Amino acid sequence: MGTVLSVNLGRAKRCDAADVGVSAIDKHPVAGPVELRAPGPKDGGLGSGVVGDEICDHRHHGGDDQAVYAYAQEDLDGWMAELGRDIPGGMFGENLTTSGIDVNGARIGERWQVGDEAVLEVSLPRIPCRTFADQMREQGWIRTFTKRALPGAYLRVIVPGRVSQGDPVTVLHRPDHDVTVSLTFRALTLEPDLLPALLAADALPEKVRDKARLRSGR
Repeated sequence: MGTVLSVNLGRAKRCDAADVGVSAIDKHPVAGPVELRAPGPKDGGLGSGVVGDEICDHRHHGGDDQAVYAYAQEDLDGWMAELGRDIPGGMFGENLTTSGIDVNGARIGERWQVGDEAVLEVSLPRIPCRTFADQMREQGWIRTFTKRALPGAYLRVIVPGRVSQGDPVTVLHRPDHDVTVSLTFRALTLEPDLLPALLAADALPEKVRDKARLRSGR
């Protein structure tokens, strides 16, 4: 069983690196319960699946397949040791900073119970962008982050509900395949030969499955 160490929300701030000139990647922990909901499509939907969290670039962020972003404290600890600096919860842009659950080893389609109400489903890895590089201010950050293949997981909201710091995270369902968040990330970035393997994961968004089918010739 894992734990939610913090629930993090972001507000739009000027960001010259962002395509739309503003970004809410810089998120911070909040007190009290926060509502999770299915936000609908990227275009014309509610944006974030976390009420109170802002989405600025609706072309690349938000929507049902990227409703909530989770990152493990264990992986943040590794980055802090490597970079020699503090990385507080929310700095990677994650909505949920977790402990005790293998976020990058989670399988696509895996379902988590978070707190007493919400059920989330692992959908995608996070792909780093210029906005993330600007947030971190580390030379060659996108390359470094990509090589490490610890991207964190996007989650769909299957059952809406409130979540708070300290809530338990329990794996309700683990699909019978080996397509993990990390494997999917590697296939979509530096190791495209892995793309055909992604077809085992029915819960992947259709755009990703189309890319896998093209690579496999199916």
